[in-house]
Amino acid sequence: MHQRFFQSVIISAIVILCSCNHEQETNKKIFRYNESAGIGTLDPAFAKNQAIMWPVHQLYNTLVEVNDKTEIVPSLAKSWTISSDKKTITFVLRDDVYFHDDACFVKGKKRKLIANDVAFSLTRLIAPVVASPGAWIFNNIIDSIKPFVALNDSTFQLNVRQPFSAILGILSMQYCSIIPKEAIDYYGSDFRKHPVGTGPFQFVTWKEGQALILKKNSNYFEKDSLGKQLPYLDGISISFLNSKTSEFLSFQQNKIDFINDMDPTFKDEILSKKGTLKSEWKNKISIAKNPYLNIEYLGILTDTSNPVLTGSPLKIKKIRQAINYAIDRKKMIFYLRNSIGYPANSGFVPAGMPSFDSSILKGYDFNPQKAMSLIKEAGFDNSNPMPEFKLITVPNYANLGTFIVNELKQLGINISIEVVQKSLLLEQMSKSQIAFFRGSWIADFPDEINFLGVFYSKNPAPPNYTRFSNKEYDQLFELANTETNIAARNELYRKMQQIIIEESPVIPLWYDMSLRLYHNNLKGFNTNALNMLELRRVIKNVKF
Repeated sequence: MHQRFFQSVIISAIVILCSCNHEQETNKKIFRYNESAGIGTLDPAFAKNQAIMWPVHQLYNTLVEVNDKTEIVPSLAKSWTISSDKKTITFVLRDDVYFHDDACFVKGKKRKLIANDVAFSLTRLIAPVVASPGAWIFNNIIDSIKPFVALNDSTFQLNVRQPFSAILGILSMQYCSIIPKEAIDYYGSDFRKHPVGTGPFQFVTWKEGQALILKKNSNYFEKDSLGKQLPYLDGISISFLNSKTSEFLSFQQNKIDFINDMDPTFKDEILSKKGTLKSEWKNKISIAKNPYLNIEYLGILTDTSNPVLTGSPLKIKKIRQAINYAIDRKKMIFYLRNSIGYPANSGFVPAGMPSFDSSILKGYDFNPQKAMSLIKEAGFDNSNPMPEFKLITVPNYANLGTFIVNELKQLGINISIEVVQKSLLLEQMSKSQIAFFRGSWIADFPDEINFLGVFYSKNPAPPNYTRFSNKEYDQLFELANTETNIAARNELYRKMQQIIIEESPVIPLWYDMSLRLYHNNLKGFNTNALNMLELRRVIKNVKF
């Protein structure tokens, strides 16, 4: 039943995408991928995870965007100027951008984008009635009276309370995608499944849990260096197989074009321990790896007033430092990750960020002797054994948890592992109900403030899951937010990181690397530091 229904959805969508001529139909270039996590909405105000962000990126545009070099570049805005007091940014919009044809417009025809659309979209994002999980991005940043102003049809103005170095990065987030008011008025709460944007692809159909189909936007404003209109693809087909085994089988059968990351079940079949394709796969598929602005870590609750920490050795800084010294990160990445990632020996901010410099910032290397010494200094030995505590993780990281537990037990650290579902772990982390947990943090835009805000005491959980609070750190964080000199700001970032290294509310494990397996008929399928699915310049050869 499920398979027949899924096939009927795809067939119907192909009919919409393609002409009735069979030869033309089979030559249509449709990019296909699977989203095992599912997609809950196509409303950019709720683009809180990668599963949603990827299709939103195809459907919408933002004022500015992040390029492959993690630079902020124009998108809907063709230029901008910043006032002398750094509190006003004035954007000049492109004059050749149109929303997709849709029933919400007069006669169902496209409408030109204007500055009022930008003001409406950003105002809606922070409206309490919308309850967007992205509303926080402007907290204590934008002007309280007139933050978003349309000066005329082609000029938009953003006003902030005080200079904020990362404001352009924030505007590149999918939360800040520009939508038309007509679509909200017309569809109401159903806008989540009737997206209307300006992006390179436009909505065709969505059978939730079965398939999502997008087609090329024939009116898209961007062109390549030779003047050819983007995108090159004719459409996108997204399936929702929740089994990684089924997803991998579909990839092998050429039913989907790529796999993002890799389930641990298959990694040893395809990759060597050095992270390269095994010989039997080299001529069948391609692999793309790239530094990814994501940090994998173990978090420790630091709010000593919380009863969860009663009697816990994790309250002691030397024990937290000992755990940092006790883990052989190189061995962990080699055996558990097939060399996908980099040992996190230089603090919480991952490689790829401007301030990252492993020669300046020294974190924790593998040093079991130093770990043992710190444990003894904390008052624990054979006559006074350390009380037991638990590491809480999720099923996908159970093998990592087992590795960590074994590493720590060799030093006499009395630890066990508990595996729970991801939803429960996130709930308990948010409510500060667990003392020791596995976590990860992904950048929304390429600025260190993404990661350092995790430890700002005035931030809730998320992002401050450890409930870390340090007065000097907070002062440096607030100063960095307003510092416009890049070198001076990077120095502030390093000072903040040094505090985190010393206090050890987290154990950084590895700086991540994006991994994509794809068929050899794709060209221009590039990775990037944010692991955004970029399809505008992808070329697919359907006859390979």
